[in-house]
Amino acid sequence: MAMLWKFMRVAKYSKTALSPKVKVRGIPTHSRHSSSKSVPSDFAASAPCSSTVELLGKSYPQDDYTNVTEKILSKVGKNLHNRKHHPLWLIKEQVKEHFYKHYLGRRGTPLFSVYDGLSPVVTVQQNFDRLLIPQNHASRRKEDNYYLNRDHMLRAHTSAHQWDLIHSGLDAFLAVGDVYRRDTIDNTHYPVFHQMEGVRLFSCHELFSSIKDGEGLQLFEQGQRTAHKQECHTMEAVKLVEFNLKQVLTKLMTHIFGDGLQVRWVDCYFPFTHPSFEMEINFQGEWMEVLGCGVMEQQLVNSAGAQDKIGWAFGLGLERLAMILYNIPDIRLFWSEDERFLKQFIGPHIWQKIKFQPLSRYPPLINDISFWLPSETYSQNDFYDLVRTIGGDLIEKVVLLDEFAHPKTRKVSHCYRIIYRHPERTLTQDEVHRVHRAIEESAVRELGVEGRF
Repeated sequence: MAMLWKFMRVAKYSKTALSPKVKVRGIPTHSRHSSSKSVPSDFAASAPCSSTVELLGKSYPQDDYTNVTEKILSKVGKNLHNRKHHPLWLIKEQVKEHFYKHYLGRRGTPLFSVYDGLSPVVTVQQNFDRLLIPQNHASRRKEDNYYLNRDHMLRAHTSAHQWDLIHSGLDAFLAVGDVYRRDTIDNTHYPVFHQMEGVRLFSCHELFSSIKDGEGLQLFEQGQRTAHKQECHTMEAVKLVEFNLKQVLTKLMTHIFGDGLQVRWVDCYFPFTHPSFEMEINFQGEWMEVLGCGVMEQQLVNSAGAQDKIGWAFGLGLERLAMILYNIPDIRLFWSEDERFLKQFIGPHIWQKIKFQPLSRYPPLINDISFWLPSETYSQNDFYDLVRTIGGDLIEKVVLLDEFAHPKTRKVSHCYRIIYRHPERTLTQDEVHRVHRAIEESAVRELGVEGRF
């Protein structure tokens, strides 16, 4: 399920930060039933000199859609969710154990299979078309995604594997992996994060067998689409699937966060589920969104070869759960190699109570940058990507401070505040000045802005 999907602005990013024939080590594409920063010396983003990108043992020809950067490609294959004792691994294992223990098949074996090694490189068809996302939908824009070319991309959600896994004959599965989105920069957003997808399909017998006098109930009808159901589903089927979905997820969240957890459901819209909901939990007096879910579009289920079944899907963010459960304040820490961070999550079992003990809080260094926007289309996410490429994890936050339109020339100026803070050490003014200067120069060269430095 494409959780927390952002509908944002039109993008322009014809210039990329790839150097000739980028090669990144990674894990080859595979699926299985689970048992279980550098900154360039000149800090400058470089234009491509080659027509191909090599990633995970394959070559992808660049075209006008290519906008993936070296910084992003360096994250491919890290698979933090499979790194033992990492907080994302702990959350994955907790969810997996819960499903293995509470949902069993006829022979007492786990009903849900788990796939946590699927390739993050997918086709545009997998990421959008098979999920029934329209060609003109905002979620396809270059501004919000990392494209290798017009046909291939880094998956924006683990939903990209839904169709293939259903088509292979699976009725119940969890898919876990890293996903990639261009987004704002702050302590809760990172261009790479991790999702867990859940899908469950029901036959008529499976759905209605526990209902008294349910023999005459049906999954499908020729009716009308409403806010509460699809035109092909009976109301009885939709209500039972919806009840089962909410019950499964409420039990999961209670199992992770403990009894007394307050949960509420908010209606929302996702293109490939209907009706759709977001779950919010009350944590320390604040309502926080943790997942999105809904009744799967029957057209998607049918096209994958499961015409006689109805199902639900959900998607949850592992970082969001881990930050809440372990009180981790900064999403960049998940990528830390500092033993002071990693050792805190080593314990005798996955359910051990852990409260993250902050590393020394190093002081921030703040610099502002102002420039006139180019006359053609400008995207804030282009600037955020440039800042990430050059500054890497030295960047804690970027905020648009001011937007000014000149009364005579009508030119528009943006002023951004960049907050530099390394999560593991103290930065020097000289170090930050070199990075900030490189950002200024690259913004002029790569984005076509006119500096007001």
